[in-house]
Amino acid sequence: MFIGERLADLRKDRGLRQKELADKLGVKEKTISAYENDITAPSDRVQEEIARLFDISLDYLHGLINEEVTYNREWYVALPRGCPTGLKKELEEYLEFLLYKHKIRKK
Repeated sequence: MFIGERLADLRKDRGLRQKELADKLGVKEKTISAYENDITAPSDRVQEEIARLFDISLDYLHGLINEEVTYNREWYVALPRGCPTGLKKELEEYLEFLLYKHKIRKK
């Protein structure tokens, strides 16, 4: 199970204690510990809340991808492995420009 490791990393990266995360998710602190140690798995509802809270995809939470893709996305472009890291940012900026341009032409 990959969820526990990812959850612990996400929590620590955001500077949250287990108790703080438990309060945000509406569970007990020992439940967070059990999730992070892969003793139990969060329910689907809790997994969705984790994804919303940390703004990550469920694929990332489950370890299916290694990029923290936003949960709140209208569109997503995946780049092939090995692309320079700056290329994604440049592509996102260009797509934003195209969307803006498209909206202007519609008026």
